[in-house]
Amino acid sequence: MTTLTLTSRVGRRVGRGIGILVRNWLLFFALLGIWELTTRLAESPFFPPPTEILSASVKLWFTGPASQLFLTDTVFDNVLPSLGRTLGGWLLAGALGVALGVLLGRSKHGMDYVGPLFAFFRSVPPPALIPVFIVLFGLGPGMQTGSIIFGAIWPVLLNTVDGVRSVDQVKIDTAKSFRTPRSYWVRSIVLPAAGPKIFAGLRLSLSISLLLMVISELVGSYNGIGRSLMDAQQAFDFPLMWSWLVLLGLLGFGFNAAFLAVEQRVLRWQPTRNGRL
Repeated sequence: MTTLTLTSRVGRRVGRGIGILVRNWLLFFALLGIWELTTRLAESPFFPPPTEILSASVKLWFTGPASQLFLTDTVFDNVLPSLGRTLGGWLLAGALGVALGVLLGRSKHGMDYVGPLFAFFRSVPPPALIPVFIVLFGLGPGMQTGSIIFGAIWPVLLNTVDGVRSVDQVKIDTAKSFRTPRSYWVRSIVLPAAGPKIFAGLRLSLSISLLLMVISELVGSYNGIGRSLMDAQQAFDFPLMWSWLVLLGLLGFGFNAAFLAVEQRVLRWQPTRNGRL
């Protein structure tokens, strides 16, 4: 492949990427305009126009002093604690899920014993167990983190087990024939082979963590996004309520975009992810 051909293909890919980006933004602003027009015509207090939501959002989060980078106390008292609970619970669920998944995936009969137990607990909705977590941990971060871990661990755990069990038998036999140390074998053979499924489970569990953060804060928290959302609803401050809802959507979008970027980098060795220039 000549340098000229390679440059031409790169240019075409960049052009397609820019075209898709422009098209997506045009669609976004078109939908935003339709939303604005529809809500203005409806004049419903329950569905404020996007401009009112934007005004409430700026006042809520970006009218602080310059020493705080113009962020208000609401960001530090409610948004950041919620982000800490979400990411902390997700990281703990991910670490536990991968560790247990590797152990059970490499065990011949491990899932035969614990599989029915996992199926039982996985079928229980995590919000239904919030009273149990309140009894165990009390009101506060412990209850919220426990709820997030319980709900977010299952996609990671089961995907890891499935990924570890799908490792090519030739690789396993080769590692055994060379008497590869178990730690090196797991780190260099098992985890890379199971990586795509592990990342799929982590991505799903990240969305679940964000959802459970809100639910747990609705019940047992004195601050956070969920609590602020409920306070705005009870005060019939609908622009403020929609501001929190939009923030949750932006957080979900941001988490997903950041995770995909990390996944793309970690799994760049896969031909399907690298693509061909």
